[in-house]
Amino acid sequence: MRILIVEDETKLAEALKRGLELKGFAVDWLADSEKARTRILLYRNEYDLILLDLMLPGIDGATICRDARAEGVTTPIIILTARDETENKVELLNLGADDYIAKPFSFEELVARITAVLRRPAETLPTTLIVRDIVLDPGRRVVEKSEVAVPLTLKEYSLLEFFMRHPDEALSRETIMDHVWSFDFPGFSNVLDVHMKNLRKKLDTYETTDPLFETVRGVGYRLNG
Repeated sequence: MRILIVEDETKLAEALKRGLELKGFAVDWLADSEKARTRILLYRNEYDLILLDLMLPGIDGATICRDARAEGVTTPIIILTARDETENKVELLNLGADDYIAKPFSFEELVARITAVLRRPAETLPTTLIVRDIVLDPGRRVVEKSEVAVPLTLKEYSLLEFFMRHPDEALSRETIMDHVWSFDFPGFSNVLDVHMKNLRKKLDTYETTDPLFETVRGVGYRLNG
């Protein structure tokens, strides 16, 4: 899952970015409100969630949220507000925000809110993802194969979750990288192939004629349901 942080407080933004990356998210951070609005409108399909500060210099967060919704951007948005701004919460929700959280907040509460919002995307998805004998629980961040827990690294988990949300789709390398790695990650790296090899070792025990993961020549990869 890929998150965009729009926050002009450097220390807070860096702490959030570091913490979310340790939770397995790919995270981009922008402090410039104009650049953020442009990024959101141009790369609307690149992000799974946006953390948007309300009081930004230049264009405020409420305007960015309103403009994004007016342009048809459906990416979930969580507004970060100062405590004395929460009286505007009804207005924020009416502008199209999916949730808000008042500063100062605990990091674990923010992660819980992110998880809750990601459970209710535009197209309702099941809380638990199931493909063949593999079960992934986003809430507990647990993966089981034939009812046996499978230990995955953070990136392996993020990759598997993305695939399981798009079963039987031929996903391009660019699409996968865009959703699982941050915006400035070098696309020419073979790191995706390394992680896919490791996922196959841990999960793909099926016959070669019916593999779980399939390499789609000239495109990328597919998770066969």
